[in-house]
Amino acid sequence: MARSKNEKWSVQGKYVLITGATSGIGLAAAKELAARGANLGIVARSEAKANETAAMLKELTGGRAKVDVFLADLTDQRSIRRVASEILARCPRIDVLVNNAGAMFVKRIMTGDGIEQTWAVNHLAPFLLTTLLLKRLKESGEARIITTSSHGHKMAKKGIDFDDLSAKKRFSFPQTMTGGPNFRYGETKLANVLFTSELARRLEGSGVTASCFDPGLVATNFNQDNGLLARMTMAVMKRFSRTPERGAETLVWLADSDEVSGQSGRYYADLKEAVPAAPARSLEDARRLWETSEEQTRNSQS
Repeated sequence: MARSKNEKWSVQGKYVLITGATSGIGLAAAKELAARGANLGIVARSEAKANETAAMLKELTGGRAKVDVFLADLTDQRSIRRVASEILARCPRIDVLVNNAGAMFVKRIMTGDGIEQTWAVNHLAPFLLTTLLLKRLKESGEARIITTSSHGHKMAKKGIDFDDLSAKKRFSFPQTMTGGPNFRYGETKLANVLFTSELARRLEGSGVTASCFDPGLVATNFNQDNGLLARMTMAVMKRFSRTPERGAETLVWLADSDEVSGQSGRYYADLKEAVPAAPARSLEDARRLWETSEEQTRNSQS
């Protein structure tokens, strides 16, 4: 249902679907959005963590918030297609889609779909989930799509290497030896910005907007499964990191603020629009990435 001219946008009473909501900034955002009156759908890999999060959100809101749980393995395109079908069957409307789940891997691993794992989780998963739910978002009237990117997109100084999407030639920087960020992670975060740009172009006139943001360096459980060096590095970095609640502020603002109504294809940080790195502003690369992503997800159709 469309808003009246004098009615300001807010998430109160709206349905927000969010991936990666069982920890970190996703969980912090889910708590705040539920407190502001949103109904939530959380997409998670672990059923136990998802149910625990749902119970927590209901308790925090005194049972007012509706919280749906959807299970999916974001490294598996067939799993993403299954969960999208379930979401469409259970959710008559989606007002806000938050593509927040992300990961960093220090080793090059291929998924069952033949996709390098970091690329699969950080880029192709949000691309596929969004495109599968796009019709429902349009049917919901005015809707928002928010994708969590990172300042790390600036590590991919030369842009996306479309000739090496499996990252055979170049996966990591020397920093990876200490468990720090790697080139592949930066490339996927660049993909998030380019995806948002092309998505916004394709959504012009639909009433649905697309945006992405940098949460800053956040103290979360991110990068905890990549060995001792990675955990030690993150422990040091936490001294200089934001809390998950601070990292989630821009996400919540993009979901709830009337101030950004009608704004699409933009990159934000610290509650304001920011300028991404030059490779992230390439409209040609954004279009090429979309076409390439369609090809990489086509084979998983059942």
